[in-house]
Amino acid sequence: MVSKSDSGIYLCKNLRNLLSLSELWCIPNEDDTNSICIMSATSVEMYKVHFTHLFSYHFPFTSFQSFFLKGSRTEASHNMILLNNSQKLLALYKSLARSIPVSLKVYGSVYHINHGNPFNMEVLVDSWPDYQMVIIRPQKQEMTDDMDSYTNIYRIFSKEPQKSQDVLKNCEIINWKQRLRIQGLQESLGEEIRAAAFSNSVKVEHSRAGLFITEDFLKLHASNKSKLGSWAETGQPDDEFERKTPNFNYAQLDISYSGLVNDNWKRGKNERSLRYIKRCIEVLPAACVLGPEGTPISWITMDPSCEVGMGYCGENYRKKGNMAQLLVRHQKYLCQKNIPFYVSVLEDNKDSRRSVGLAGYFEAPCEWHQWTYYPQNLVPF
Repeated sequence: MVSKSDSGIYLCKNLRNLLSLSELWCIPNEDDTNSICIMSATSVEMYKVHFTHLFSYHFPFTSFQSFFLKGSRTEASHNMILLNNSQKLLALYKSLARSIPVSLKVYGSVYHINHGNPFNMEVLVDSWPDYQMVIIRPQKQEMTDDMDSYTNIYRIFSKEPQKSQDVLKNCEIINWKQRLRIQGLQESLGEEIRAAAFSNSVKVEHSRAGLFITEDFLKLHASNKSKLGSWAETGQPDDEFERKTPNFNYAQLDISYSGLVNDNWKRGKNERSLRYIKRCIEVLPAACVLGPEGTPISWITMDPSCEVGMGYCGENYRKKGNMAQLLVRHQKYLCQKNIPFYVSVLEDNKDSRRSVGLAGYFEAPCEWHQWTYYPQNLVPF
């Protein structure tokens, strides 16, 4: 259904036939700025399509975008490799240590994958062993709820963030039909991520926070040591916290308090967040301080990327150093187990910044970033 023009380029009169081609390449038409030349990878023929024909069919926005990006998606899908060999995952973990702190989101995720993989995550790399990009995502069987952005989380590290767009656009790598979150510690990923979201017709919300780490953590993990560093040697004795505060006890946070954590978590307060919190407390390190009545007055948890979070301290116990002491005690435990850890704190959260400072954290040169995506049919307003 094409007609041949005098220039030897074909004018496509049936765009639906063109869209059925397996792989398309778009080439600017220097002779006519009102049209674009399209070539199929499976044919030597070239088609010239007027922009008026593109819009005359009233295609949905997503179809229009996939028409222009079909070739790049096919190319990108061949570039990502599922890394599921234990030796390769260990090698990746050691390699990522050299890029701390910007690799921490992925580094911490790979740690948990190498230690039982309690959240059923998987690792994608663009090449191996000389990778440039790493994506951590849940396994397919985990992402059954299109609205569950607590589960549908992708964590990304790239050595060349400016070249990430083609990979991110690929629907085989990121399920853009779901409400999801992408997390990373590289602001330069933002432009590529937003472009990928635009091409898939989704709304984007960006949030950022300060990233806080400890000097001893850097020394321990960046050098790939397996033994304890100076932090454990100089940390508080096991009974020092109780000796200073005899009516308060450090304890493992019990899963029965998941509802309490959910009710006081700014990003929670719903059924999906409650399920997520229960899972974090059940399989990952979580700690609390029990008050005189035997109930938690402050607590912290850990997420699947080794980020310490959901921190909370009851109003009557704030500004007394309780959270800082809890962080210090929990850090000692994590160091003894050689578990990575870090904290993110919003710019305007002065109390939390004070607590992490008292606990020995300092602000890293990179920031914590999260991009939340809402497909058009799932936008919450």
